[in-house]
Amino acid sequence: MVRESIRERTEREEEERLSPFAALSRYAKRERDEQECMIRTRFQRDRDRILHSKPFRRLKHKTQVYIAPTGDHYRTRMTHSLEVSQICRTIGRGLKLNEDLIEAIALGHDVGHTPFGHVGEEALRNIIGHFEHNEQSIRILTKLVNDGKGLNLTAPVLDGILNHTGEGVPETLEGQIVKIGDRIAYLCHDYDDAVRAGLLSALDLPSNVRSVLGDNPSSMITAMVVDMIAASTGQKQIEQSERVGQAMHEFREFMFARVYNSSTLREERRKGQFVVQTLFRHYLDHTDQLPAGYFEWAQGDKTQAVVDYVSGLSDNYAIDLFQGLFVPRH
Repeated sequence: MVRESIRERTEREEEERLSPFAALSRYAKRERDEQECMIRTRFQRDRDRILHSKPFRRLKHKTQVYIAPTGDHYRTRMTHSLEVSQICRTIGRGLKLNEDLIEAIALGHDVGHTPFGHVGEEALRNIIGHFEHNEQSIRILTKLVNDGKGLNLTAPVLDGILNHTGEGVPETLEGQIVKIGDRIAYLCHDYDDAVRAGLLSALDLPSNVRSVLGDNPSSMITAMVVDMIAASTGQKQIEQSERVGQAMHEFREFMFARVYNSSTLREERRKGQFVVQTLFRHYLDHTDQLPAGYFEWAQGDKTQAVVDYVSGLSDNYAIDLFQGLFVPRH
């Protein structure tokens, strides 16, 4: 009798324990076939590959909202990704879905973000016409990381990362959870950071947001998580109730008006855009200064090579490069 491996035991337990709507790891396909791990499922291996990758590590020095904030407690892209993972795994567990797939998508969803967050994304878009961080995440994970070999992730993980934002809908319920859970995380935690920065107080929130979701991050997250589980139980798609969904929509509009597009942060956004655009133009004129590999990975496309390099920079490294290239030394 052949002894069952730990991975095979986990795959069997998935089929026995999870919802019939859950994505099962044994059926996940990769672009390139490879030998199975004796211990980890395919989704667990994907999660580990993302977690141990250089692009994920760079997220610790990439801005969530505030550029070079003063203080140790403001969110970065890494802390945001970890918070998305925690929130979404709670929802997934409540719905008996695949937490390993959720975690892999959540950890990888923002690796394509530029320095200075959406400010840098907008800066590149203004130059080249089209740049979306979710698409860049896929390019990083499939073509750039691991010396141009990619991580050979499974299709459900890549689908969830690609469609976590924008008009696309993830094929799996696990990916759909991350799409909404990402929004829950950034709204609540950016609100928390805005209160800490003195930009907002709880009394500034719209009355419907306060009455439905509460006025602190913990109550807000709890309200939206509990609602998603209740609304999605037994469903073939992830849903919110109309009442909570409307309150979340109002919360998002409020955050864009009062924080993301606020006049208070306008000067910092301008500086961030200037750094990204200046670095882009410099390396486009001096492609010989790009690190080894970028020109080859872009198949000779100068613009793509520069996009890949500049978009991958952390905030700190982008500022250091800018100073080294354009600021006179004492």
